Amino acid sequence: MSHLIVKPSKQSHHEGSLLTVTPQSAGWTYVGFETLKLQAGAKLRRDTLEQEVCLVLLSGKANVATNKEAWNEIGNRMNVFEKIPPFSVYVSNDDFYVVEALTELELAVCSAPGKGTYPARLITPEQVGVEVRGQGNVERLIHNILPEGEAADSLLVVEVYTPQGHWSSYPPHKHDQDALPDESLLEETYYFRVQPEQGFAIQRVYTDDRSLDETLAVQDGEVVMVPRGYHPVSAPPGYDVYYLNVMAGPTRTWKFRNDPDHAWLMK
Repeated sequence: MSHLIVKPSKQSHHEGSLLTVTPQSAGWTYVGFETLKLQAGAKLRRDTLEQEVCLVLLSGKANVATNKEAWNEIGNRMNVFEKIPPFSVYVSNDDFYVVEALTELELAVCSAPGKGTYPARLITPEQVGVEVRGQGNVERLIHNILPEGEAADSLLVVEVYTPQGHWSSYPPHKHDQDALPDESLLEETYYFRVQPEQGFAIQRVYTDDRSLDETLAVQDGEVVMVPRGYHPVSAPPGYDVYYLNVMAGPTRTWKFRNDPDHAWLMK
């Protein structure tokens, strides 16, 4: 079993948690990630402490409140593969959030260090940038939930849909050097969903010197941690692949370097 894969528990733990990545468990500094499944009527209350948080309603409907704000009956999809942008809520550090599930709710909690710069806000589907990236068998659908053009201290959050037989995060690229303006240092998690759910995705994570070189078969509901290196993804024939990316590092900008072996593909 790869040390880069985090598997969900069969039964949800305390507060509905299925899977948790912390900087401590990942052995890095910035990115935290958690998925939860809440039954209708269940409530979740958390203090953000030093972390800013982006709550992504993967599926289901909920009421969400923070210290100064409240949004009722948000949520617009019952399955991530409906391929419509989600509702999300940004919450600053030194705040709290209360989530009340109105239906069965799948929730992603994305976190990174906060500086208290921005107040809590709702991110509606209409505010999510939608783009198709690539062409042919590298075409994929992107939902920019919290891109660098939108306010946050550390977090970058994006959804990607890779159709069956296609590749994404391709050509292979990396962002593991604090070498701006050419490359930024960003830790990253990939939360995968696969349809039909008995399928799998393939992700390779590797460095130039191959000191890290792993090829992973990723199941529905699992997380891959990308501490460094290139990290392309493939969706096998017959299986559509979704992933939610969370990135954060010392500077909130996404500057990547393509693998020079495959840079010719960009031409």
